[in-house]
Amino acid sequence: MSYLLPYFLKEGRGRIGVYFTRVYNPVWTNPDGASWMEVLRDEEKIGLHAALTPTWNETAWLADYVLPMGVGGERHDLQSQETHASRWIAFRQPVVRVACERAGENFEFTYQANPGEVWEEDEFWTCLSWNIDPDGRMGIRKYFESPYRPGQRITVEEYYRWIFENSVPGLPEAAAGEGLAPLPYMRKYGAFEVKKDIYGVHNTPLDPAQLQGTSVDEADRVLCEKDGKTVAVGVVVDGKAVIGFPTPSRKLEFFSRTMKDWNWPEHTLPGYIPSHVHWSDLDRAEGEYVLIPTFRLPTLIHTRTGNAKWLNEISHSNPLWIHTSDARRLGLRTGDLVKIRTQIGYFVGRAWVTEGIRPGVVACSHHMGRWRVRENDGTGRWCSALVDIREEGTGVWRIRQVQGVRPFQSSDPDSERIWWQDAGVHQNLTFAPQPDPISGMHCWHQKVRIEPPGPEDRYGDVYVDTNKSFAIYREWLARTRPAPGPDNLRRPLWFQRPFRPKDSAYYF
Repeated sequence: MSYLLPYFLKEGRGRIGVYFTRVYNPVWTNPDGASWMEVLRDEEKIGLHAALTPTWNETAWLADYVLPMGVGGERHDLQSQETHASRWIAFRQPVVRVACERAGENFEFTYQANPGEVWEEDEFWTCLSWNIDPDGRMGIRKYFESPYRPGQRITVEEYYRWIFENSVPGLPEAAAGEGLAPLPYMRKYGAFEVKKDIYGVHNTPLDPAQLQGTSVDEADRVLCEKDGKTVAVGVVVDGKAVIGFPTPSRKLEFFSRTMKDWNWPEHTLPGYIPSHVHWSDLDRAEGEYVLIPTFRLPTLIHTRTGNAKWLNEISHSNPLWIHTSDARRLGLRTGDLVKIRTQIGYFVGRAWVTEGIRPGVVACSHHMGRWRVRENDGTGRWCSALVDIREEGTGVWRIRQVQGVRPFQSSDPDSERIWWQDAGVHQNLTFAPQPDPISGMHCWHQKVRIEPPGPEDRYGDVYVDTNKSFAIYREWLARTRPAPGPDNLRRPLWFQRPFRPKDSAYYF
């Protein structure tokens, strides 16, 4: 729910002393970027803003500090993906540092080897935390001490050494089989398969230790006491106690007791939920359409940096896709300017008339519409337009393109071969926040009105009223059914989280 931060601050819920945006560009990526611009420059709401980013972007333009952080080849980190039915872990390493160390050089920090003195995040956060608590009296420093050199700051090598020695089942044994310690093993191979052919995890039998002190209820759940609460740790299936699914019943739940207990009884069973862009709420005669703003040009994929020059050459505009029947009704031809009016403003784009979209629906690809406010710095010139940003009263913003993409001199001779001008239109600025009342996720689809441009409208124009966006945030907030839930809980205990706090944190 990070995209709601500006509205929380505007409501007076608190003040942020120091705010880090990490590889995150909310001014451009999130809905209603103008509200982000308002809070990022307001020291009463955010005292200091540091942008940790590998590239220049629209949010870094508003930062007090821009801290260059490394991309995948400039840092250590761990990764794993859902490639097949296997559990595996991969170890990435900073390429230049590794190459130099193999040639006999030594470094205390990765930034000493990286081009441009680019920090890797593991070392940055360790050093920052260590220096925040120089004598340990705050209780922070101890968490960043070396497990091998008591009282000394942990190094990035020691950090991963400890992980590989203690947290990856089977890795120490596999490394020993080749006469290596776990860290050198991972440096050599780069990946380790923990377990393969993982199917039917829900049928994993509970071992005797897990069954110690348990009982079985009338719903076949295997119960135990945990922190004074009775919880299900498994389920009996065909006479065998297995782990089951991670739900309160340990079964796949068709009927959700959780939805009932948390004040959404109408959704205890699966069903159809009319959305905020249901066709019955659209007035086609008045030019209302459903806008799909998350439509993505396949070639551009997810290149949010805008620095992929060949992809920018292939795909650099985001016209409004509109069906031929709708185009006839509106008198539009491919290339015509069109004004797309949202709840909080509008943007001006070009029409793309096609049979490749459903009548009544329009689409505009995201990941384009990049901009910068100065000619020679900011977001990359391969993909961004130079813009003029003006405030026309409290909360009223107008952005106009001064010039599009054009050739420029650089160390890359291809920059002088740029033949395109279009950088697309920043549509996200004109989208109001629409937080789903149950999940909190932003509902990206919009109801928009398609209009002909006015005499003063130009391609790429954006107009936004953040007063309206804040009011719409409050409207969506009113649709929620707030906690507490059962037992005075803030949220269901069984919901998964990446870093789960202890149970006591879940209670009011």
